[in-house]
Amino acid sequence: QVSAKTAFLFILPQYNISVPTADGELVHYHYGLKDLLTILFYIFIAIILHAVVQEYALDKINRRLHLSKVKHSKFNESGQLVTFHFTSVIWCLYVVVTEGYISNPRSLWENYPHVYLPFQVKFFYLCQLAYWLHALPELYFQKVRKEEIPRQLRCIALYLVHIAGAYLLNLTRLGLILLLLQYLAEFFFHMARLVCFTDENNEKLFNVWAVVFVVTRLFTLTLYILVIGFGLPRVESQALDSERGNVFSFLFNNILFRMSVLLLVCLFQASVMWRFIHLQLRRWREYWNEQSSRKRATTATTGAKQQAKPLKRDSGYHENGVIKAENGTSPRTKKLKSP
Repeated sequence: QVSAKTAFLFILPQYNISVPTADGELVHYHYGLKDLLTILFYIFIAIILHAVVQEYALDKINRRLHLSKVKHSKFNESGQLVTFHFTSVIWCLYVVVTEGYISNPRSLWENYPHVYLPFQVKFFYLCQLAYWLHALPELYFQKVRKEEIPRQLRCIALYLVHIAGAYLLNLTRLGLILLLLQYLAEFFFHMARLVCFTDENNEKLFNVWAVVFVVTRLFTLTLYILVIGFGLPRVESQALDSERGNVFSFLFNNILFRMSVLLLVCLFQASVMWRFIHLQLRRWREYWNEQSSRKRATTATTGAKQQAKPLKRDSGYHENGVIKAENGTSPRTKKLKSP
């Protein structure tokens, strides 16, 4: 029994509390330091699942494709992220639908702070934090090139800051919707990369990703403005209450803090869109340069074929400077009769 209680600290979410309702009681959860033990356990689970996907799926595909070292590393990265994003999109969509966050958008800010969480919401956040923390040792296990490490560290840090921020600031409902939108766009991007590795001329999925990316950015910015700019100011002020778990939510009572968060979000989304536009312009420039080079090559080939066409022969042919008839006899000059 002692070992079972210790095991439950690692396997199951902690800080459960019974909330009375009209139909009975519901068990909800809030956060605390014991969550670190649960996150640590699921970090090891994520490492094991990462190794299973790598060995039984990605390595077998890599042997057939015969990719270079650079493409091999990118293929492994996209393959792992496609698996994770697809699973997270399905899981997150199930949570937001069953909890009614999509059917009732007002629930994103009503009764804020959302200190008490349903089991599936808290467990989802713990697993998300565990996955992105497990990505740090995976940089060593996967032998990622030094040039790629700074980019991947930035990506991991951004995800950890956003997920942990939503979890600690009790913005879990808003965070679920934003993660759903972000993971949907990332799924199409990495899926397009995988298709491009198998067929370099197939860029249709990149076009789909471009459309999904723009739509998700617009929805993301709209949700931030709606919830932080208009929804939270209508909520009654909340005081610091460590016993209840309301440690950071009181910060949103300060309009300066709220506007600073909104400004940072807008600047970050603007920088992301700027990089996206720059990438699309570069892709179009490369496409048009390739098309123009193909036209020039086609024109040069056509001109060479026209020059290589044989000239029409006369009724005879030349041999040693003398015109020969078709039957091989030399034409004789016609003598003029004297008058």
